[in-house]
Amino acid sequence: MIPRAFLLLIALGLAGCSLGPAYRRPVVALPAHFQATAASTQVAWPKAGWWRGFGSPDLDQLIAEAQTHNFDIAAAIARVEQANAAVEVTGAPLLPALNASSSGTYDYAGAQSSSSSSSKLSRLFGLSSSSKSTNTHQYALGLDVSYELDFWGKNRAALQAAEASRLFSVFDQQVVALTVVTSVADTYFQALEDQDQLVIARRNLADAEDLLKVIRARLAAGTNTELDVAQQAALVAAEQATIPNLTSLLKQETIALGILVGRPPESIHIPVGSLTRLPMPRVAPGLPATLLMRRPDVAEAEANLVAENATLRSDRAALYPDLTLTGSGGLQSNALNMLINPGAEVASLAASVTQVIFDNGKLEGTVAEAKGRYRELLADYEKSVVQALSDVETALTQLRYTTEQEALQRQAVTQAQLAATVARAQLDAGTVDVTTVLTAEQTLLSDETTLSQIRLARFQALVALFKALGGGWTQPVPATATTLPPTLAALPASR
Repeated sequence: MIPRAFLLLIALGLAGCSLGPAYRRPVVALPAHFQATAASTQVAWPKAGWWRGFGSPDLDQLIAEAQTHNFDIAAAIARVEQANAAVEVTGAPLLPALNASSSGTYDYAGAQSSSSSSSKLSRLFGLSSSSKSTNTHQYALGLDVSYELDFWGKNRAALQAAEASRLFSVFDQQVVALTVVTSVADTYFQALEDQDQLVIARRNLADAEDLLKVIRARLAAGTNTELDVAQQAALVAAEQATIPNLTSLLKQETIALGILVGRPPESIHIPVGSLTRLPMPRVAPGLPATLLMRRPDVAEAEANLVAENATLRSDRAALYPDLTLTGSGGLQSNALNMLINPGAEVASLAASVTQVIFDNGKLEGTVAEAKGRYRELLADYEKSVVQALSDVETALTQLRYTTEQEALQRQAVTQAQLAATVARAQLDAGTVDVTTVLTAEQTLLSDETTLSQIRLARFQALVALFKALGGGWTQPVPATATTLPPTLAALPASR
């Protein structure tokens, strides 16, 4: 039976001291609103499954496969499992360690022969000589208990560091998942834009070839020159040359989707589609202060900071003595059937104190290293906050101006199409030469290509905005209470 005094000492250890300040979330100055968003804009934070707003079943399928089979996501999930196990390992010293043991021994001493020389010597010196054998049995059951009194809070702080590291792994997995999803969307939209470019190139190639036939016919009739034919033939060749490059780009995007969805690229097929057929889902940020609760990378950086704060307290506690209690109790008897008798009980209790006298500055150096690491992670956290704000402002700006640019470029394409149509009609009427038609065709091709690129930039800006706003993620539990930021003076000073 474990003595009550032993249990009391354990309770005292559990309620021991804790060195160092508790974690306090740093205060970072935040703007009142986002500069690139009008104050009257209605808030529309992203929701889970935000990509479905683009109305593309193919994109939905690709993202579902990526969420299930992507290698980076699988590795991040494995890191979460490791962190969960590390919490169990780190928390073990907070409770006593119990070890059970059992043993049984048997000793045998055989009978001595009366005719042996040893028997004669025994009689000569008056010693008794027994011819009987002896059998000795001994049995024991025991329970050993050891416990390090966490009087300074070293083990508790280590557990808090492990728990914060586990949260870091969870948030990191969510950052990886968001990055993968947005990468799939960007790559898919790029593939659709490549298809749009191919459609433009092939249509313009067909028009140029038709015009080349007309010019050659006129050459035969004597109304056009060899120069006119050569110029149009050069345009046809140039437009033909763009098709292999666009086809190559489309295949490269398909290959890139393979690694994202966790399948060999040979099994990936992107159906024929167009960015012009997809809607643009609406999204708009709320207050910058709310953004911090919606960014997993900011939560990740803070979890790192919390872990290092706890590590610093654990390292600080290591400067003070270690108090360890050990106890054992059990039953011991020479006969197995006597083990349960009161007389067979044995027990012991011991306490020890260990203090490092000289370690050439190792422990103090560890504390100083933890302080420096904390300062580094504090800067990383503040940077993550500013980066989050910058990401939103950048995405909002890109989306705003690509939207305006696309509208203007559509007008340019409309005018270029009209100019090309009129130029061909006037060529047929003989009122303009072929140079005018060539110029109009080149302008149309350039404007249509630019419009396709701008449309892609607008879609990618929208995806970037969804990512910058956290992609529908929200912090699952309230964060540590916001107070004044930890100053260097508040950190535990070295002894």
